[in-house]
Amino acid sequence: MGPKLYMINGSPGVRSVLMCAKAIGLDLEFINVDLFSGDHLKPEYLKINPQHTVPLLDDDGFILADSHAIMSYLVSQYGKDKSLYPTDLKQRATVDHRLHFDSSILFARGAAITKILLFEGGKEIPQKLLDNISEAYQMVEKLLENTKYVAGNQVTIADFCFVTSITSWSVFVPLPEAQYPKISAWVKRMQQLPYYSENQTGLDMYLQLMKTKIPK
Repeated sequence: MGPKLYMINGSPGVRSVLMCAKAIGLDLEFINVDLFSGDHLKPEYLKINPQHTVPLLDDDGFILADSHAIMSYLVSQYGKDKSLYPTDLKQRATVDHRLHFDSSILFARGAAITKILLFEGGKEIPQKLLDNISEAYQMVEKLLENTKYVAGNQVTIADFCFVTSITSWSVFVPLPEAQYPKISAWVKRMQQLPYYSENQTGLDMYLQLMKTKIPK
């Protein structure tokens, strides 16, 4: 078997890693971490991942948390085609920027709502948090103004994290095509990729769960 991936299917970060692994033809060994029963807070998990998050990679004892770091490592270590994480320094810097953008803005803003509804017992979504997602969408629309993908004209690991975040947060803030034509066209391109199903399966689970939690 390949590296071990500690995961839960609904997680956007996990789904981005699954897309990456499928794109480079890497088999992973899956270990489910049930966040709702507290698997991530057990001493044995905290010992290897003090962040108590998923995904977590264990590659023969090399432990790595955070989906963005994991994808960068997997392509560098196992990918025959490095285009998903380019070796050209300027291209890679652009990809790195998008990864940081997702981590600190795009993913983070939706994750804040998910945390309130799933883990804090919240019954309302503050309007400011919804506005924050809309603002992030507007930024992404600008990023896609002159390119087919979020870091240029070829698919990179940045697209994997953006698409898993955006398709997840659409349950909170929809993405009308008339308002976000660039994002809409890009999502359609992503959906045509042979490994996009690695997002769709977990996304369906996430959306179904969140629809039961969103205030009416």
